[in-house]
Amino acid sequence: MIFTTFSYFLFLIPAALLFRATGPWFRPWVLVASGVLFFLYFSVTEFAGWMGAACIAIFIWEALLSRFYTSRSRWCLLGVAVSVGILAVFKYWNFLTGLATAGGANRWAWHGAFLPLGISFFTFEFIHYAVDRYHSRVERGTLGEYLAFIFFFPTLVAGPIKRFQYFVTGLRSPSRDWPLDWNRGITRILVGLVKKFGVADVLSSLTVHLNAADIPHASRPVLLLWLLAYAGKIYFDFSAYSDIAIGSGRLFGFAIPENFDWPYFRTNIADFWRNWHRSLTRWLTDYVFIPLGGSRAGRWRVSANVMTTMLVSGLWHGASLNFLVWGAWHGGLLVIHRWWVTRRGSRPAAPPTALGRFSSWAATFAAVTCGWAFFAMDLPTAALYFRQLIFG
Repeated sequence: MIFTTFSYFLFLIPAALLFRATGPWFRPWVLVASGVLFFLYFSVTEFAGWMGAACIAIFIWEALLSRFYTSRSRWCLLGVAVSVGILAVFKYWNFLTGLATAGGANRWAWHGAFLPLGISFFTFEFIHYAVDRYHSRVERGTLGEYLAFIFFFPTLVAGPIKRFQYFVTGLRSPSRDWPLDWNRGITRILVGLVKKFGVADVLSSLTVHLNAADIPHASRPVLLLWLLAYAGKIYFDFSAYSDIAIGSGRLFGFAIPENFDWPYFRTNIADFWRNWHRSLTRWLTDYVFIPLGGSRAGRWRVSANVMTTMLVSGLWHGASLNFLVWGAWHGGLLVIHRWWVTRRGSRPAAPPTALGRFSSWAATFAAVTCGWAFFAMDLPTAALYFRQLIFG
């Protein structure tokens, strides 16, 4: 991961210092210049070479198109369509054409397919801006401000997914308290690095066994240990990247939104999702769930909206069937939770007991952990895992 390389900090420290040292007019362009160099350098050295670097044209196209976004404008709809199309081509082409040719050779396969750096995150930020401009929920901003928003490299690789209205406020009036910002920012980055190297990478020594060769030879306790280790690894790994991004933003004087808030301590699945990858959950709520009708519909329609939203979430995480099943698993849990809350709605509320809270937490944690099996393994391997776990 780029965040843990020495090169990342060679970009971060000079860019943050220069941003702090320049005046208001130059600040957006410092972010643009550093973001462009960052994208080009890591695309060439870590991703898809010069083909990946050429994808900087996507940002230029988006920046130019965004200048035509106005309230209720068709340009906004075109922007959304282009962003979805970019995501579909680069991330899902082989998956979708593979489904269309199931059982036979995929003659439409894109051999040599690659992912542009940060595509899952920057396309969602493009869509957010186009939709919010369509609904007049965000100001236009200058070209430099919008370019600074989409090229802000600390959040380009792994989020959190930003919103323009909050970013531009920080861009125009960044925090001036250098000592406090750098103290908190560096501390947060160090916390992220400890999470990554001290916990997540250690747990990888256990999770590496979640494969078709090792599972048949493992006992039930060992299988459970491997999956619990994966639950820990994915949290510490992903939250570490968020910590580094948030700490990096603080060096510039920006307040990057938090992405995790003790999700494994939550006592129901809805609360888990309000605190796991929060920027993605809010994005899916605002740009998928609510446009589908949200909660203002009948029970079956709301359930369908929830399932659709979580299927999109699953597909966003990866272009394969196991991620769709993972999304369906969480969609089903959320639907069951909604039905349970609705059923209990007319009953007098009683304070939860300690045993009740513990049972709710244990059930939520167990359900989330079981779901990680579909995230960590392809479907045949996940089926083998559960068969070995249940029947031995």
